[in-house]
Amino acid sequence: MPAQRFHGQIAGVGSASGVRVVVGSWLRTPLGSFGDAMVETAGGRRVLIAPSPEVAEFIRATYVFDEVRLEPIAVRADREGWQVTSPSLSLDLTVGGRMPLGRLLRAVPSRVAASPRWATLIDPVARAVLRGVRTRGTALEGRQEFYGATDLHVVTAIEGRFEGVALGSLAPVDPPCRFGFSSTPRCPSVTTVVTTVVTADGASTPQAETDPNRAT
Repeated sequence: MPAQRFHGQIAGVGSASGVRVVVGSWLRTPLGSFGDAMVETAGGRRVLIAPSPEVAEFIRATYVFDEVRLEPIAVRADREGWQVTSPSLSLDLTVGGRMPLGRLLRAVPSRVAASPRWATLIDPVARAVLRGVRTRGTALEGRQEFYGATDLHVVTAIEGRFEGVALGSLAPVDPPCRFGFSSTPRCPSVTTVVTTVVTADGASTPQAETDPNRAT
């Protein structure tokens, strides 16, 4: 069964308005580098913001949304903060220090931490320790996903707007997001991750990344 790997970071935050946002900053993938955002409103409406039809098609074949928007989206991420800009969403996140779980993740060799076998092994632990979090599961179209986390930093502040309405202050990701079988941790955070997506035989897959100069 074909498999693709997505190397990057995921920021998951809640807000006082009840809007929860999951932002991906993907550096190396079969689709090239890109940013995307998944937004769930207080009323439960799930919106995908994707930069291209190819990215949108791949993501919505894996997760569940009520609306898919093709928008130019810029995600600038560094150790101090994230800035996310699109016509629908603006977001400034302040990133703090490494969390205790992040220190544990860093102790695992990266090759081991990124493997589907490791994700399968630690899935029961993740479910018990982090509400709503899974490290492996089955998505749409029979796809299997494995999340290999290698680091975790806390998010300490948020400022932003969705559809022109202020999000309000930082809050836990509660209730968990309902885009797929797994949510981000309840505590607002940035996770460094390698996501492995295994597609069922015959399912469409993106073209392999061919740029030899792309950062890892």
